[in-house]
Amino acid sequence: MATSTILSNPVVTVNSVDMSDQCTSAVFHVNYNQLTATAFGDVDNKYVKGLGDHSVDLEFYMSFAAAETWATLKSLVGTTTTVIVQPSSGAASATNPKLTLTGTFLAEIPVNFALGELSTATVTFTGGVYSEATS
Repeated sequence: MATSTILSNPVVTVNSVDMSDQCTSAVFHVNYNQLTATAFGDVDNKYVKGLGDHSVDLEFYMSFAAAETWATLKSLVGTTTTVIVQPSSGAASATNPKLTLTGTFLAEIPVNFALGELSTATVTFTGGVYSEATS
């Protein structure tokens, strides 16, 4: 039977800074390159798992105050860091996995300014080593 989960208290940590209070969306992409393993005589394509090519998209409300979104992210552009996303603040478990990208790269901070709207930025951290803790 299908179940639904309503996230009410997810945790987003970037470079050891809890940014949950500014984050509105997190999309974790666990991806592996597909390598062709098809040989002469095969009648169908065959594939094997290649290198991991993971990423995480985070949408933040922008705050330019000290120790807020801008201050945390601006120094990370062009560097690698660790990003952790967890569905809730409890201990890691099978129903509350802790998804981590270690050594993930931030290329840019595209800040959105629009009249009459809250300023936001959707940042994408790419690459790095993926892990999932369930205990």
